[in-house]
Amino acid sequence: MSVAKTIRDVTERIRQRSAESRSDYLRRIEGQRESGVYRATLACGNLAHGFAACSPADKAKLAGSKAPNLGIVTSFNDMLSAHQPYETYPAIIKDAARSIGATAQVAGGVPAMCDGVTQGQPGMDLSLFSRDVIAMGTAVALSHNMFDSAVYLGICDKIVPGLLIGALTFGHLPGVFVPAGPMPSGISNDEKAKVRQLYAEGKVGRAELLESEAKSYHSPGTCTFYGTANSNQMLMEIMGLHLPGASFINPGTPLREALTREATKRALSITAEGNDYTPIGHVVDEKVMVNGMVGLLATGGSTNHTIHLVAIAAAAGIRITWEDMSDLSSAVPLLARVYPNGSADVNHFHNAGGMGFLIRQLLEGGYLHEDVKTVWGTGLSGYTVEARLEDEKLAFVPSPVASGDPKVLAPLKDAFSQNGGLKLLSGNLGKSVIKVSAVKEANRVVEARARVFHSQDGMLAAFKSGEISGDVIAVVRFQGPKSIGMPELHKLTPALGVLQDRGHKVALLTDGRMSGASGKVPAAIHMTPEASDGGAISRIRDGDLIRLDANEGTLNFIGDEKEFFARTPASENLERQHFGMGRELFAGFRALVGTADRGASVFG
Repeated sequence: MSVAKTIRDVTERIRQRSAESRSDYLRRIEGQRESGVYRATLACGNLAHGFAACSPADKAKLAGSKAPNLGIVTSFNDMLSAHQPYETYPAIIKDAARSIGATAQVAGGVPAMCDGVTQGQPGMDLSLFSRDVIAMGTAVALSHNMFDSAVYLGICDKIVPGLLIGALTFGHLPGVFVPAGPMPSGISNDEKAKVRQLYAEGKVGRAELLESEAKSYHSPGTCTFYGTANSNQMLMEIMGLHLPGASFINPGTPLREALTREATKRALSITAEGNDYTPIGHVVDEKVMVNGMVGLLATGGSTNHTIHLVAIAAAAGIRITWEDMSDLSSAVPLLARVYPNGSADVNHFHNAGGMGFLIRQLLEGGYLHEDVKTVWGTGLSGYTVEARLEDEKLAFVPSPVASGDPKVLAPLKDAFSQNGGLKLLSGNLGKSVIKVSAVKEANRVVEARARVFHSQDGMLAAFKSGEISGDVIAVVRFQGPKSIGMPELHKLTPALGVLQDRGHKVALLTDGRMSGASGKVPAAIHMTPEASDGGAISRIRDGDLIRLDANEGTLNFIGDEKEFFARTPASENLERQHFGMGRELFAGFRALVGTADRGASVFG
């Protein structure tokens, strides 16, 4: 299959830019592989500790060097709906491993926090940093050197990127990512958003709001809107790290368990001891990273991945940039309408044809690299299928050639837009990104006076008191990674939506994040340099004229630039946000963290 010129050109410049760092990475993981079969390098005392708690049968296998041992890295907790199903997975995985003469052990657990619970709360200041904690936790889990392969159990916002970054530091090990699936559909996303906005206006109370939210988030499984969690699942499949068709099967179903068992067997079949050795560091290459970016753009996915994908790529010695994403966005069509970029949820997306249909369309249009390695052992064309149970056995059948619902999942000829859902904004205020897929064309250009805040609570207080009215660009700064850890500011969406619905031109400008649920209000987010670095955002004053043009990809202060840049940058005492809820433990992270456009990573 031929690849479109823009896809080919972006891939080649990434390859050239990454030549030295990628070569160094591959050399390092080859050295790890050559150091020996893992358990065979352990002294008897080390190995005895490693299998002390195992059954006699498993001990006998682990004492030898032939039977492969599978490491399970899990993010289970029963507070997150998406991760609660993982409670039963280790037993399923161990049973599947034993059925083929292998063993499996829970190598370790990683934290998994919920941005839905911490949204607008102090704990959100730990959210982005939790990704790098998870990466380090993954490394600790695998550091016992007991494993021939690994499976990674994770779904939500920072968990999958953290697991993948950690997995790539053990790039010589094969690895398969195993999802748990979305919860069944609850009330419609449009209804949920309407009640939130009514609450922001004071027209309904907390009881009505809580009832609405509980009907939306109502059972085990991921939230059904297309935020970061479900963008993660799309990415793992289109990057060849899931089994085909695995992403959006509901929890607690026979098909879900069958896919988990098959993932276990597949992870154990691609070890260095077999004939199909597929280390994860070889799977994740320049072409696979481009495929991931294309998938994100074609589905209008989470803005958080403008940060996470950069950090993931760096872990594999690959350097990607916001410019790469923006250039791809200009060429990749938008094929999905899933809330907040539409009224449907991921269950509707899956039922319309899901990942198999999407990948088929993008391959046929030349938007994806087919010639990649995958954990399934095929090129990407092996993912143009859907998983089913036939006579109680797992089967993979060709995906539909026609969408089951073109209003949710469109063919190329009827694409919702000829451009992807994300765009780079640049100008005299610095660089930021914006998600435009859910923003109406009439709202994509905003020229208005700035109203400056140093916290989201400050902006909400001004809204409630009526201080914000008319056309406005709300500037919420000192939210960046160095300032307070770059929390999501999704709590601001209802208030800004109210102003927009009143007919005003409204936008948000921030060095914080806006989340995978970025919606109808234009939001220039991840502003770099951030306020704590003395970026231009720190020089903005109330009443300054700002122009955001998402069509042209520009963001500028309008006025006397010489006077503007001569201003003393604003400062803010953030100590109150550096303590409590565990935030004091992350002082080192705030000191080490890099810029948003470099992945906001503490790893350099």
